[in-house]
Amino acid sequence: MNKYSIKINKKFGFKQVYPTPSVIEINKFYQKIFYSKSYKNFNNSSLKVQRSDKFFFDTKWDSIYKNLKSFLKYKSNNISVLDIGCGWCQCLIYLKKKGLDCYGFDPSKESIIYGLKNGIKVKHAGMDKVDVFEGKRFNVVILNNVLEHLIDPENTLRQIKKILKPKGIIIVEVPNDFNDFQIIGKKMHKLKQWWVSPPAHLNYFSRESLSKLVNYLGFKVLLSHSSFPLEMFLLFGDNYISDPKIGRICHKKRVSFEKNLIKHGKIKVLNDFYKSLAELNLGRTITLYAQI
Repeated sequence: MNKYSIKINKKFGFKQVYPTPSVIEINKFYQKIFYSKSYKNFNNSSLKVQRSDKFFFDTKWDSIYKNLKSFLKYKSNNISVLDIGCGWCQCLIYLKKKGLDCYGFDPSKESIIYGLKNGIKVKHAGMDKVDVFEGKRFNVVILNNVLEHLIDPENTLRQIKKILKPKGIIIVEVPNDFNDFQIIGKKMHKLKQWWVSPPAHLNYFSRESLSKLVNYLGFKVLLSHSSFPLEMFLLFGDNYISDPKIGRICHKKRVSFEKNLIKHGKIKVLNDFYKSLAELNLGRTITLYAQI
């Protein structure tokens, strides 16, 4: 981190790493390091993690499916979805089973081979352009923990507008970094800004700054919600940043919280809770659904 500093994007208010790493440096990082076992930071894109935490991830994919069904009022087989930075294609595999027409691309050759074996229309490609399927237009474009990795988020969203069909929807999920729970937890436990991790994360959004960006580009926000405020455990005294074992326990408690609400028919309460947290700019991640 020594060679990087953080600056505020004056146009939209999100924070950015400076100087910006080169395209070659970033692509090399994802191809050689990000998906490897040697990567020191927790990589929730790993196939092993997603398989072992099936309930947690399937709940997330099901939420995407149900929200899209509500917004688009569609028959599944008429809806095309592009997942940019699709990783191990778990979201696309889930949506394909629901009848959606699924496409994706990613810089990792290994994950693309896996996607192809599972019948997903995927391509190996870098993140510098989005028209990977050469002129095809989509009803939905997903950016699931991707925008924080990109050199120029504004340019990427402009490109996405060109490949969206009329009334098309983008789903953007980003880490909610520099939130109040995170900052207080850092001070309590005398930690470094562990969430600042170039060249992996180049941009650091809040709900306000992400909304400002998509609104500026002509999208209308349909829904914003956060995810469980994991940093709250730091305020309880559970330093999961310094001890991965504590981190696993905290995650299991988070999953139990969601599972019990769902089990007892309170999914609306859970959804409303996460919508309210987003308004307060709290929660581990922020997700926006926005339509052109």
